[in-house]
Parts: sequence; C-alpha cells; structure tokens
Amino acid sequence: MASGVIKCKAAVAWEAGKPLSIEEVEVAPPKAHEVRIKMVATGICHSDDHVLKGALPNVEFPVIPGHEGAGIVESIGEGVTSVKPGDKVIPLALPQCGECSFCRNPESNYCQKFHFSEPQNLLPDKTSRFTCKGRQINHFLWVSTFAEYSVVPEYAVAKIDAAAPLDKVCLFGCGFSTGYGAAINTAKVKAGSTCAIFGLGGVGLSVVMGCKAAGAARIIAVDINKDKFAKAKELGATDCINPRDFKKPIQEVITEMTGQGVDYSFEAIGHADTMITALASCNMNTGVCVMIGVTDSEISINPTLLLTGRTWKGTMFGGWKPRDSIPKLISSYLEKKFNSDLLITHTLPFAKVNEGFELLRAGKSIRSILLF
Repeated sequence: MASGVIKCKAAVAWEAGKPLSIEEVEVAPPKAHEVRIKMVATGICHSDDHVLKGALPNVEFPVIPGHEGAGIVESIGEGVTSVKPGDKVIPLALPQCGECSFCRNPESNYCQKFHFSEPQNLLPDKTSRFTCKGRQINHFLWVSTFAEYSVVPEYAVAKIDAAAPLDKVCLFGCGFSTGYGAAINTAKVKAGSTCAIFGLGGVGLSVVMGCKAAGAARIIAVDINKDKFAKAKELGATDCINPRDFKKPIQEVITEMTGQGVDYSFEAIGHADTMITALASCNMNTGVCVMIGVTDSEISINPTLLLTGRTWKGTMFGGWKPRDSIPKLISSYLEKKFNSDLLITHTLPFAKVNEGFELLRAGKSIRSILLF
C-alpha cells in the first residue's frame, strides 16, 4: 500500500506569464481510491501553454501543469482495485467516474467530474498532494504530469499493456487520442469523403491520421506554417494549403477545390476566426465541422451557415471513453495499425521543459517529449 511522502522534482508555474520553475516538491501518499504514479514521460501540449499564459478557465496558481503523461504505479490508496504497483498507466485529464449520467450513457464520453464542470485544481476530497517551500501547490486536471510523481484519483487512470513504450504512448493522454478520435468518433468520417483540417500541430496531424484510417479520399491540410506540410503529407494529407498564399478567403479556395465544400472540416487551433472559417469550408447542406481547439474568446456567426443544414460539433478527448478506450487504442498502436511515433519531433530531458515550450511557440515542434 501507500508509503510516505516523496521528495522529487516538478515544474511549477508560480504565476501566469512566467516560465516554469524546476523545484523540489513533496508529494503526499495516495489516500483512499487514489494512485501515486512515477512519471516516465510527458508530452508538451498547447493546452499547457494556455495554462502558462493564464488563458485556461478555472486554473489556480501556483500549479504543476502537464496532462499528457505515462508512468508506472508507485503505490495505491485503500480501495483501489483496477491497478497495482508496477502497472504501466496513462493518467487521464478527462476522468471516467462511471457514476455520473454522462458516464452511464453509452453515447457520451464526457464525465461531469471534468474541469469544465467542477475544477480539478484539488483532488476530489478538496485537498492537494503537492507542497513546495511550505506552500500548497495546485493540481492541473488532477494529473499534473510535469512532476516526477503525481497522485490522481483511480477513475483518472487507465492501465495499459506492459509492452507499451511509455516515451511514445504518453501522447495518448491527450494529443493523439483527441485528434484521431475527432475524425473516427465525433465526425464519423466516411470512406471516399473529403476532409479539411485547420492547424497541423500534434492534434491536427492526428486528425489527418484518423481521416486516412477512415478511408477519406481527399484530405486538405491547412496551416500558415508551410514547414508542417511534409509531415502532413507523410501522414496522409493529399493537399496542403497556406491561407497566406491566396488573396481570397480560404473557405472560398476550399469550396473551389472541392466543388461544394468538404464533407468534414476540423479546427485544431483554437481561434474564433478559424472556427468560423472551418464551418464555412464544409458543404452547406450535409457538411460536418468539428471544433477541437480550446479558445477563451466569444464567437459570433451568421446563422445561415447552419440554417442550410451544416452540423457544428465540439469534441472532448476525441469522443473516447478514456478508461475503456485508451488501453484498446494502445493495443492497436502495438499492432502497428497506425504510427503515432511520427508526431514526436523532439525528445528532451525534463529539466529542459521551458525549451520545449519555446520550440512549440516557434512552430518548430509537433510534439516534444520530456523524459524524467
């Protein structure tokens, strides 16, 4: 069962707008129905950058960010039955409590314990397991993967195959699962269809992979950074376009390329204007637009964009029920049904976390993985 307090390194965001600070923190043992995880690897996601900028709602500082991790169970609290010390696991930013009305609905994957419904800054008993320099440090989405050890509720942990390479499958904690699932689950892309993906970061390129796996005939990748086009083509994009190369709005370019707009469009950036552009890029009658990117701004649209029949959807974690689906997705990865490793462009020691964010902001990385 649980041992004592562990002292370890973590990247603490003391306040918004400041770089992360590598600190020694104390991590308390897990209480009942909690799991303490020794992190092995974590990816850097754009949502973590939103945290550092103070742009993500409900987050409280000081906080240990990070939500795309993989590790090994170090100890468990009383009553934990689904994992044991030594198990390989993915901590889940979107929990699956199994008890709320959404978890019980087979068509839903959102859990009402998620951060948008009730903040995940403290564990369910409303206390933190992190302290640093005598101060309480907040959790981020319960998982806080930018720490060598983290304590999470049992229903925010998925046990995975012991053969899974943790430095590769940490992406399944957010980026890959979100993008791939947006195509497969949320849009339900059909074979022979046309798709457009706005934003070619880790999530957008995972959408490209999902559209290809679903048998889309034409996959149009859109980004203002042409350096991302080679990777998009490698993963299945048939066309790559840069909005800056055209005088007219990109939705008009896409409509001309396809005749009447694409069957499915995806916004994986988180900008209000590209969300409207993505909506306008899909077929005005049967087109489906899926928004994946997180934005903190309001959107105003002309209702005729929807009146003619378009569907506008959002997706959380790609529509997967996390505890049920992540182990299966990782089994598919081990069977080589897709190659998510191609998303990893940089591998850095954990101490270089701020360097990883600089690569992200400069558009030089798809996914940087930090190793502990």
